[in-house]
Amino acid sequence: MTLESKLASTREWLARCPRVAAFSGAGLSADSGLATFRDPDTDALWSRFDPTRLASPEAFAADPELVIDWYNWRRKRYAEVAPNAAHHALAAQTGMIQITQNVDHLLEAAGAAPERVYHLHGSILSDRCHSGDCDYHEAIDPAAPPGLRDCPRCGTRLRPAVVWFGENLPMEAWTRAQSLCMRLDCLLVIGTSATVYPAAGLIELTRRSGGRIIVVDPNAGVASDAADSFLQGRAADLLPTLLGGLALTSID
Repeated sequence: MTLESKLASTREWLARCPRVAAFSGAGLSADSGLATFRDPDTDALWSRFDPTRLASPEAFAADPELVIDWYNWRRKRYAEVAPNAAHHALAAQTGMIQITQNVDHLLEAAGAAPERVYHLHGSILSDRCHSGDCDYHEAIDPAAPPGLRDCPRCGTRLRPAVVWFGENLPMEAWTRAQSLCMRLDCLLVIGTSATVYPAAGLIELTRRSGGRIIVVDPNAGVASDAADSFLQGRAADLLPTLLGGLALTSID
């Protein structure tokens, strides 16, 4: 079956599903110029560091200035990008919930209502207090992010409001995502390796609950192995055709 015929048949089937949600990863934003987390970086400075070793409480404790410098370098790159065609195609589905591992807020920039985007890994566009007893948050300008500083409420250092390796997902977003995935007819999985848990477990949760899986990704992998329909290609190329003219909804 050609990709075109597969797209057409998947679209027809998707249109008949009463409950659909999207689950996206870094591949969704790749066409906006944001490299996926595990891509080798060509920057002369940061290519010497393992990103997984900079995104952890242990790294922040050992060298907080290095961690903040890395995140601020990333933030400045985020300030230079715009939503791509895949973000716009998803945002146009105003009745559909977007579950995302991305921290970039490009879905909202494309027009998705913030209350319909569940951020499982937090946001790179704000800082929060590193203390577990203080709930201070502060929005930042990604084009001119501040350096390492203390929480104005309790004096503990501020850090990016993202989920680091070894940390729990935000309880409200995670609970809502799990509850939703147990009631779906279809989960549309876009640009994720499906190797980062617990978030990747949502795919299996939908399958065990009787829902089907559509995967859009340039590469075959763990997610495509679990798919009822695997559409191999870039999200920015495929999603406008797959979703254009449909009115998909979720139950949340």
